[in-house]
Amino acid sequence: MRPLIILSLIAAVIATPFAMAQDGSPVGLWKTIDDTSGKPTALIRITEQQGELQGKIEKLFRTPGEDPNPTCVQCKDARKDQPIVGMTIVSGLKKSGKEYDGGEILDPKNGKVYKSKLTVRDGGKKVEVRGYVGMPMFGRSQVWLRQE
Repeated sequence: MRPLIILSLIAAVIATPFAMAQDGSPVGLWKTIDDTSGKPTALIRITEQQGELQGKIEKLFRTPGEDPNPTCVQCKDARKDQPIVGMTIVSGLKKSGKEYDGGEILDPKNGKVYKSKLTVRDGGKKVEVRGYVGMPMFGRSQVWLRQE
């Protein structure tokens, strides 16, 4: 009986990340893709705290000659001149039906903060993140790819 319980616990621990991906949870590690070049730009870790999503940059994909440790020179808030790696760029998203909205997203390239919403796609393999001014129709979307 004891080996069966141990095997069941091991199976549950192994299956947990797969279950999160299957249920459409946005929690996890995501790769962002540049709209123009189609190349990866960053890895973003989305976590949930007290019912709100937040996303931090874990890694930047830099080309030779680019600053490997850039700061947010254009930011207007407390993030001004702070390192971009480790920076929270997504905050305040709350579940609303099948999407998450009511949050903000920072574009560290220009320092602007936009209203944001997020929708899980393809059974949790992708998320569509939309940043906008005023209403969602006045913005742009980006698709991020799950990495774990």
